[in-house]
Amino acid sequence: MTHVRHRHDEKFTVVGNHLAQHKDLSACAIGIGVYIQSLPDGALVGISILTARFPEGAVRIAGALRELETAGYLKRQVVRGRGAKLTTVTTWFEHPGPVDLVKRSRPVTRRGPRTAPVETEEPPLSSELKPAADLLAGLRQREPRLLLSESDVRRLAPEVQRWLDREVAPAVVVRTLTGELPAGTIRWPARLLAHRLREWLPPELPPAPPAPPGVLPLQNCDRCDRAFRGAGQGLCRGCAG
Repeated sequence: MTHVRHRHDEKFTVVGNHLAQHKDLSACAIGIGVYIQSLPDGALVGISILTARFPEGAVRIAGALRELETAGYLKRQVVRGRGAKLTTVTTWFEHPGPVDLVKRSRPVTRRGPRTAPVETEEPPLSSELKPAADLLAGLRQREPRLLLSESDVRRLAPEVQRWLDREVAPAVVVRTLTGELPAGTIRWPARLLAHRLREWLPPELPPAPPAPPGVLPLQNCDRCDRAFRGAGQGLCRGCAG
């Protein structure tokens, strides 16, 4: 088997392998469990609701719910509401086990005396990096998905300056950073731009070849009035000899 993987940026559910690969649950119970875990709080998960949603019958779905309840994923309680009406309250546990155990597994931090957070002002950008920072901040005007924070701009400005130092025009840098972007939502625009600035950096230009010697202008000899080429007025070669 080969997986054709896809990165989900929205509308997805995280399911542990302890449920997806449970050895004692039937395929119907695992499917119902994954579906219940994908529902928001307050959704109805009664047998009649699930029967209307899936092709399995009420008997099979009821058995699947009992399997999940036995495995510790599902808990159903009958409570008396207003007007003495009985209602079934369902609780879904994404991972079976006591709730206190899950809470204790988190690191415990001791609270000391509260102190006001110290706000540190970041030093202003140097005048050399200001054009690079303005280029990064203005990317969202061309591509709204490339919205950067101030810290992102400060961190990426030196990378943009490397492009400018290599005589790449600002318009070319903008076109390179905003061209051929992936479709859909860009969750981490700063990471994408950092990758392009680092991996697509053009090489430095080779030194320019020496300019060919210029042609000297024509001059008139001060003695014989013959034309000759020279840097300034004077005598031609014949008169000078």
